[in-house]
Amino acid sequence: MNNLSAKKILLLGAAIACSFTASAQKTDTLFKRANILKTMERVSAWQFNTWQTKGSQWPKYDWTNAAGYTGMLELGKLSKTDTSLSCLLHLGNSLNWQTGPRRFMADDYCIAQTYAILYKMYGDKEMITKFREQADSIIAQPHTESLEWKNNISQREWAWCDAMFMGPTSFSYLYTATHDQKYLDFAVKMWWKTYDYLYDPAEHLYFRDGSYLNKKEKNGQKVFWSRGNGWVMAGLVRVIDNMPANYPDRPKFIQLYKDMAARVAGLQQPDGSWHASLLDPASYPIKETSGTGFFTYSLLWGLNNGILDKQTYWPVVQKAWTALSAAVHPDGMLGYIQHVGAAPDKVDENSTEIYGVGAFLLTGTQLYKYVGHMK
Repeated sequence: MNNLSAKKILLLGAAIACSFTASAQKTDTLFKRANILKTMERVSAWQFNTWQTKGSQWPKYDWTNAAGYTGMLELGKLSKTDTSLSCLLHLGNSLNWQTGPRRFMADDYCIAQTYAILYKMYGDKEMITKFREQADSIIAQPHTESLEWKNNISQREWAWCDAMFMGPTSFSYLYTATHDQKYLDFAVKMWWKTYDYLYDPAEHLYFRDGSYLNKKEKNGQKVFWSRGNGWVMAGLVRVIDNMPANYPDRPKFIQLYKDMAARVAGLQQPDGSWHASLLDPASYPIKETSGTGFFTYSLLWGLNNGILDKQTYWPVVQKAWTALSAAVHPDGMLGYIQHVGAAPDKVDENSTEIYGVGAFLLTGTQLYKYVGHMK
């Protein structure tokens, strides 16, 4: 070997070493609290600026925005510069603290969980008075219908898996706000009704609704939608978060959470994300950030609450946050969010929706908390 060849090899080795070092430094930077907060603030600012300049695509009370508010509220608790809390207070007042027009449709009262949390923070009873009356009227219904996907059942029952983030969460936070256990009891009762109809105990995943029970993906697998199951897991941890430690059904909820967490972690793709279809990711070969965000939020919640073990789940979360962070554009827009739908679909880097922003902010706030306690 001549000196020139040896020199080239040494230079190549040095370059490779430097690239690995730079990559490691970049990854480490992602998990510094200051940078986590800064990234969240950038994403939130983009969303608020877009609303101010272009208006909202959806009504203020709509489930799309309501899911976004959940993340914005949590960021508002952390940030000294983010204006989420003042904006949410203004929003609630502008809506007169009312939910959407469809009284018994969970999508239209998803916003109530934000009202209940704000009430716990500020103590203004007006924030929950109207939803409490609405909740009482919902509880008074018989709720004996089958969840078969027909006759507009979604207008009356939690017959689709997305509703697990909309309905039981709002009732659970209302319980925490009022200390009236009937709201939590109702959330739990109706959770298990949906579970019995849509949960696949062999796969530890939820079908989106009854119309998907016998459908197949191109590869012959069952259709399990990433965001749909993300809604479920995010709703699950938010319900558990409002349960007293001695609540009778809490162990059952924790077991469901553990079963789903293990299954979902095993379906993570090499790029750190979850694609739109959980069992046929090859047909949707690009990351999808709303499902990924809700999954990562729920897994981090489990780490923060000592339910999941660090050795198994922290690497999953690290890869997921790396994938999510890479989807943030320089101007703060979060891309790769599947648009409104009911099943796996295509996405690209410019696909964005407010509920994906909410999932990202929920994830970031849980990550901020977790790394703050890491040793």
